[in-house]
Amino acid sequence: MLFEVRPEVGRLDYMPGQFVEVSLPGVGEAPISICSAPGRGESFQMLVRKTGRLTAALHALPEGARLGVRGPYGTRFPVGDDMKGRDALFVAGGIGLAPLRSAILYVLERRADYGRVTILYGTKSPAERLFTRDLAAWAARNDVQFLETVDRAEPPWTGNVGVITTLIPRARVDPARVVVAACGPPIMYKFVLVSLHALGVAHTQIFVSLERRMKCGVGKCGHCQINGLYACLDGPVFRYDRIADMQEAI
Repeated sequence: MLFEVRPEVGRLDYMPGQFVEVSLPGVGEAPISICSAPGRGESFQMLVRKTGRLTAALHALPEGARLGVRGPYGTRFPVGDDMKGRDALFVAGGIGLAPLRSAILYVLERRADYGRVTILYGTKSPAERLFTRDLAAWAARNDVQFLETVDRAEPPWTGNVGVITTLIPRARVDPARVVVAACGPPIMYKFVLVSLHALGVAHTQIFVSLERRMKCGVGKCGHCQINGLYACLDGPVFRYDRIADMQEAI
């Protein structure tokens, strides 16, 4: 479910890849990524999947209900520095499109500041595709290469079938110019990173989000600790060379 959140006072200043801690009194608190573009006005958006007690309670809220939000927290995708002036490759798997959507929208709103923009998106089935209006809009643009795939086809799907790495050979990737932003399940990272390495993309040009490991958001609970790093403080977006030797990180 997509939530539109309007702060009671001021506005939330954030960058793509950051997250907020969302709470309901008597229910709990959890980290949730921001999926809207920065600077869009007084509100921001979150995509919330019903997976537990808190998210189920959020889904049951009526329009106009109040909830607790603290943040934003964490590192961001490098849309305003490393990526600017270079080619941008976005690789999203499943619900990983949510935090990447913020980065994609940021780049497309400033399209002239970037080289080639390529978006790869994979889901298990056509029914699990997210932000379908955005997908259609990106596919219709002549200044974006948009490719998507599903693991298993269901009528009326007529597009590509296969894992997301089957799209990488079709992407227009210049390994010397590209900066990659990726978000998805751990198994996706494993094979996407191998494919990018085979193309000659350096680890320093790849940024991945490990948001799934977080809990408190401020490095106190230890839930997201990875060999001395904390996903909520040092991440959730990491340049891959920082964690390439940590097998448990991906």
